[in-house]
Amino acid sequence: MTRTHVLALDEGTSSCRSIVFDAEGAIRGVSQSEFTQHFPKPGWVKHDPEEIWRKQLSTVQEAFKSAGVGQSEMLPTSARPSTSCSTTTS
Repeated sequence: MTRTHVLALDEGTSSCRSIVFDAEGAIRGVSQSEFTQHFPKPGWVKHDPEEIWRKQLSTVQEAFKSAGVGQSEMLPTSARPSTSCSTTTS
């Protein structure tokens, strides 16, 4: 199978998104899923990293399906995140 597509993952403040692009840069598949926000104090927001992982995986699967492609058709790429996050337990 020829690797001809790129998968982009986006973690926003309130949702995960996956986008599949073809070799010409056209969008071939998109999926987005919101995740729960918890507000323990005014001005604070917490997210469940396990929920984010499940939602992101689901958007990848849906984006592949809507694009009509699979993992084997993805070009390997690397990009640095513009944001980092940490988890704590309490």
